[in-house]
Amino acid sequence: MATAKTEKSVDFSFFGGAESFDEGRSARRTEVPRPTAEDDGKTHTGPPQDPADFLWLMTEEPHRTRRMAIMKAHPEVTKLMGHEPLTKWVVLFVVSLQVGLAYLLRNTHPLSPVFLLTAYVIGGTANHNLFLAIHEITHNLAFRSVRANKALAVFANLPIGIPYSAAFKKYHIEHHKFLGEDGIDTDLPTHFELICLNNVLGKVFFATFQILFYALRPGFVRMQTFTQWHFINLLTQLVFDFALVTTCGKNPLIYLLMSSFFAGSLHPLAGHFIAEHYVWDGLQQETYSYYGPLNVFAYNVGYHNEHHDFPSVAWTRLPALRALAPEFYDTIPSHPSWPMVIVNFIRDPEVGIFARIKRKPKDRGTDVDSDGQATPPNAECQRA
Repeated sequence: MATAKTEKSVDFSFFGGAESFDEGRSARRTEVPRPTAEDDGKTHTGPPQDPADFLWLMTEEPHRTRRMAIMKAHPEVTKLMGHEPLTKWVVLFVVSLQVGLAYLLRNTHPLSPVFLLTAYVIGGTANHNLFLAIHEITHNLAFRSVRANKALAVFANLPIGIPYSAAFKKYHIEHHKFLGEDGIDTDLPTHFELICLNNVLGKVFFATFQILFYALRPGFVRMQTFTQWHFINLLTQLVFDFALVTTCGKNPLIYLLMSSFFAGSLHPLAGHFIAEHYVWDGLQQETYSYYGPLNVFAYNVGYHNEHHDFPSVAWTRLPALRALAPEFYDTIPSHPSWPMVIVNFIRDPEVGIFARIKRKPKDRGTDVDSDGQATPPNAECQRA
């Protein structure tokens, strides 16, 4: 049954005779660390979303407002900001681990149980860790210097096998600046994906090959200008891959590419891709955190509300941010499990490709360039 407060505040004449939002519904998937009168963390607080379209909102994304409120309530939050020196050593260890395993498997058949199991369990976990290392480095949180961060990202990219760190930085910064804005935030599924994948088989396909969607979608939605760092990233990766194949054979490169595929497929850590911004339980909530043990392997990316509120707080200090402002974070619904996010995404009819919040791009009187910066109209002509 809905809470007493919900029953009093909702006009049920719009819901065809239903007496609560839980009638005929899937079980609630999210939880609330500190339940409130508005949300007890057990019952649904809103009707299910229409699966025919995305959830279009006209409200501002929530993170700027909450960031301002937290800074007002806890001005000491600024002490948590800044780079984390430990990051470079973690990257060095994981890159060394993957290169070492690739070398050890050079004479093992790629379809053998040992090869496949190593690629999934160790390789998938390690390369997902490197995905998130690049995410952390994208926010300049490994060094004080921008160039040093970009260079470390190129290095962390090596075991992934395919160059992407330079392109990811531009797309990801846009994701933060223009969260939910259609045609700018390339984390959002396209209307084509909605049409083709809005069923159980489509969701299985998406969850299995989601790494390809995140790799290919940005190029269809929003092209980037090729920069010096794109070239450095591409050339460094090609030289590394060529050297690996010529000295050790093709199997080490197959291992690394297979690790990258597993890392973004039906892997426990890959649940965070779906957990972070898909809408659950009829909530109009844009970002969800996860506070479980898998954060150990994932640079605490599960603290995703905290990360979007304060992108300048490094991974080692995100738990401290939550502890500093529990009145802001512990009342927000969060996910109890990343693996179950994938399972529930596939089997639950109340969530799917459609379950994303979108906004029309704001009319800023400017264009948005490939760096996510606002550019005055005719700026190119003015520069010329």
